[in-house]
Amino acid sequence: MSTENTKKKRKPKGLSPFSVVMIVIVVVFIAGGSTTVFSVDQTEEAVILRFGQYHRTMGPGLRWKLPFGIEENYNVPTQQVQTMNFGFRTISPGDSTRRTVYSDQRFPEESVMLTGDLNIVDVEWIIQYRINDPRQWLFNVEEREQTIRDISQSVINQLVGDRTIFDVIGSERARIETEGQIAMNDFFNEYGLGIRVTQVRLQNIVPPVGRVQDAFEDVNRAVQDMNRLINEGREEYNREIPRVRGEAERLVEEARGYRARRINEATGDRDRFLEVFAAYAEDPVRTRRRLYIETMDAIFRNHEGLTLVDRTLENILPILNIPGAAGATQGAR
Repeated sequence: MSTENTKKKRKPKGLSPFSVVMIVIVVVFIAGGSTTVFSVDQTEEAVILRFGQYHRTMGPGLRWKLPFGIEENYNVPTQQVQTMNFGFRTISPGDSTRRTVYSDQRFPEESVMLTGDLNIVDVEWIIQYRINDPRQWLFNVEEREQTIRDISQSVINQLVGDRTIFDVIGSERARIETEGQIAMNDFFNEYGLGIRVTQVRLQNIVPPVGRVQDAFEDVNRAVQDMNRLINEGREEYNREIPRVRGEAERLVEEARGYRARRINEATGDRDRFLEVFAAYAEDPVRTRRRLYIETMDAIFRNHEGLTLVDRTLENILPILNIPGAAGATQGAR
C-alpha cells in the first residue's frame, strides 16, 4: 500500500480542460489585440483593406481594424515631399544638393537630349512630389517610380526639344520648369497615379563632354566678351550722355536768358522812344536840343583831355596847356 501511495504522489498532474481553454483564450486575445490596434504617423494616412478589397482611409492617430487578417492596413506618407533625381544620384537619401561626381554614377540616358536647333545638351533636373491620394497610389499603377521617371523624362525632352540650346540654358529655363510641372501633373492625373508635383527644378545644363562642350565654351566666352563690351559701352553712354545733356540745358538756359534780356531791352527802347516822341510832339525844339546834348554826353563821356573849340572862332582862343609841357619846362630850368 505504501508503495502504491508513493507512486500516486509522484505522478505528475495534467492540465485540466478549463486551464487549456483559458490559455487558448488568452493567446487568442493577445493575438487579436496585436492585430487589431495600429498607429498612423502625423505624416501618413492608412488605407484599410477588408479581405483584400479597399474599405476605407484613416488619418493619423491610434486606430483599430478587424483582427486575424480580416483587415489589413497600409500606411502611406501623404505629407512627405519626396524627391526624384534625373541624370545624377544623391550621395545620401534626401540630400538633393550633394551630387556624386563618379562616372559610374552618371546617367546620360536620362539627361542627354536634343534641342530644337539640333544641338545636344546634358540636362540634369529634379522633381519634388507629394502623394495626395493614397488609394490611387497603392492600386492604380504597378510600377509607380518607373512611371514617374518615364513621364518626367518625356515632358522635359519635349520642352527642351522645342527650344534652342541658348534658350534652354538662359532665358527659357524658368519657363521649362513651370510648364514641366503643369504637364507632369496633367499626365499623373490622367493616369490616376495619386501624386502631385510641387516643384520641377533644372540643375546642371551643359553640352556633352568633348568637342561639343569645347565649342560651346568658346561660344560662351564670345557671348561674355560681347556682354562685357556692351556693358562698357553702356557705362560710357551713361557717363557722357548726362554731361552732354547738362551742357545742352545750360546753352538753352543761356539762350533763354539772352532772349529775355533782348526782349526787355527792346521793350525799354520802345517805351523810351514813345516817351521821346510824345515829348517831341509837345515841344520839338527843346526836345531836339535835349537829345543833342544827351547824345554828345554819351559820345564824349569817356574821353579825357578833349576840348571843344568853336568852329567860327568867334570866342577868344584859350591858351591851352600842352600835356607834359609844364613838366618839360621845369626840367629845362
